[in-house]
Amino acid sequence: MTDPAPRPQPLPAELVATTRGLVKRYGDTIVLDQADLELHTGTTGLLGANGAGKTTLIGLLLGLHQPDAGTIEVLGMSPRTSGPDIRMRIGYSPEHHLLPPEQTANDFVRHMAKMHGLPSDQATERASDALFLVGLGEERFRPLGTMSTGQRQRVKLAQAIAHAPDLIFLDEPTDGLDPVQRDAMLELIASLYDRTGASIVLSSHLLDEVERACDQAVILTGGRVARSGTLDELRGQGRGVVVDVDGSEQRVTELTAHLQTAGLVVDRRGHQLTVSAPEGNDTAVLLDLLRDAIADRELGIRRLAGHTVSLRDVFIGAGQ
Repeated sequence: MTDPAPRPQPLPAELVATTRGLVKRYGDTIVLDQADLELHTGTTGLLGANGAGKTTLIGLLLGLHQPDAGTIEVLGMSPRTSGPDIRMRIGYSPEHHLLPPEQTANDFVRHMAKMHGLPSDQATERASDALFLVGLGEERFRPLGTMSTGQRQRVKLAQAIAHAPDLIFLDEPTDGLDPVQRDAMLELIASLYDRTGASIVLSSHLLDEVERACDQAVILTGGRVARSGTLDELRGQGRGVVVDVDGSEQRVTELTAHLQTAGLVVDRRGHQLTVSAPEGNDTAVLLDLLRDAIADRELGIRRLAGHTVSLRDVFIGAGQ
């Protein structure tokens, strides 16, 4: 079995979608409020609590809704004027599970591929390949109404990738899956960019899904983009150390002051110091400086470990 389509040439620009000052209201409710967004090639997690505006944002990027203010560009085009052209190049797996119950999975995916402009023979071939890829090869001729919620999720993914899009939106794609199916789905999503060349946007309220399947994240809170970047950038991976020192209060205070004078950022909690250097500085240099400063003050070391910020810490901090 082959992948649903040959890998297309990468898009010339790193950015696949942007918004500036995006506003969307429903009555008196402001769902998106001056949201500035950049989606890059690769796999991006669109992260936010339920009701944060993730589905509304996807609808705006697809051109299904019009913004009340702001600008949007997707694949170099405006959804306001080029919605149909954009949707031909995008795959979309919606959050809901409402599929035609009498239609077989194969017929449904083939129909959706044809709706995206594929000739009938190519649509037939890619529908079959896409269903095998998502693990429904043996089930592809079953009516959708006889399938479980988890199986319908995989059908939705198959129809989103069958026509070889440049950009794929997946809205809560693990909803209804059992733990084994969920693991398989996240593993598949994590591989899609390399296998198809399509950039992926995974909308989820679950932190671990984004950490397992994505290399970038956008955090929505209060209708705005609170944080965005690669996961390593957001977590500040490898930019500091945590040290528990043993000694007098005065010596620990002197150590803290010395490190701050040296240009380091120090968060002190009792005898525990979290020390980080400006971005781009070598961690080895930080460790040497810290070692010498501790030794000069005749302090002991109870514990020394690398410091990383979890995506959960970033998410909580973004909402404050």
